[in-house]
Amino acid sequence: MMKLQTQIPLSEEGPKIDYHSKLLLLGSCFAENIGDRFQHYKFQSLVNPFGILYQATAIHKVAKKVVSGTEFPEEHLVFSNEKWQALDVHSDLSRSEKTETLQAIENASSSTTDCLNGVTHVIITLGTAWAYKYKQTNCIIANCHKVPQKNFEKILLDTSSIANALLDTISLLQSRVPGVKVILTVSPVRHLKDGFVENQRSKANLISAVHEVLGKLPQASYFPAYEIMMDELRDYRYYDRDMVHPNSLAIDYIWEKFISVWVAKEVLPQMDKVAAVQNGLNHRPFNPESDKHRQFLRKLDQKIAYLQKQYPYMKF
Repeated sequence: MMKLQTQIPLSEEGPKIDYHSKLLLLGSCFAENIGDRFQHYKFQSLVNPFGILYQATAIHKVAKKVVSGTEFPEEHLVFSNEKWQALDVHSDLSRSEKTETLQAIENASSSTTDCLNGVTHVIITLGTAWAYKYKQTNCIIANCHKVPQKNFEKILLDTSSIANALLDTISLLQSRVPGVKVILTVSPVRHLKDGFVENQRSKANLISAVHEVLGKLPQASYFPAYEIMMDELRDYRYYDRDMVHPNSLAIDYIWEKFISVWVAKEVLPQMDKVAAVQNGLNHRPFNPESDKHRQFLRKLDQKIAYLQKQYPYMKF
């Protein structure tokens, strides 16, 4: 048989993820892609409570806030584009009033703290090694929020800086939750706005840093999402219209690979049941008043009741 595709070798990892696991996902937009799949299948998961965070120092900073209570510098709260922007988090938390932005940050911190109570797996996805230093404080920030570029200095984080940020982040998490499993990934999204060569330099630093961490922390693991995208899915048909982001087909493919490595096989039938309910909820009837549709809704309610009896936390 002809081989038309090279395969990234994968080995099963553990402890496995099941419906009793509690997950925290932090990092780039690819963390949200995978997080959306976990939430679709109703796993207990919290995805990017501080919004998308592309680089390791930004993730480290929010970990320090949540675990150690370290506050973001007050100077990193700026008014721009008619909103109060916090340079250490994503614009998802920006609000028109300063107090509202601060409250949004505290809400994110609180929800993360709640998630850490019983968390079993933390998945961290790094997007880029390029970062911005805010000149006023000489600190690396998470997001420029379209504040004028003259206020920042663009830098490329070296391997050691990234590795140290990851090691400190993992140490903070494990100080709060001993035994928590940390899964590291590198986002397959190419940051071509930085430049083609610059993107490759960035990804090289991320991959080198991650493997430096794995050499020091055998309890951490790596899932090769970047390598799967670059090698197994190297055709542009697996990209979105911008030719940068993986499309839904590619994300589904990588998700299936992730399941094969990390998700307990015993829960696969339950995932199918959840998917059936989700499909039923998305169904648009031809005649909502028909007996056939009423019967369909009764069966759907029975399926939901069955799942919620087993897993009371599930909400549909």
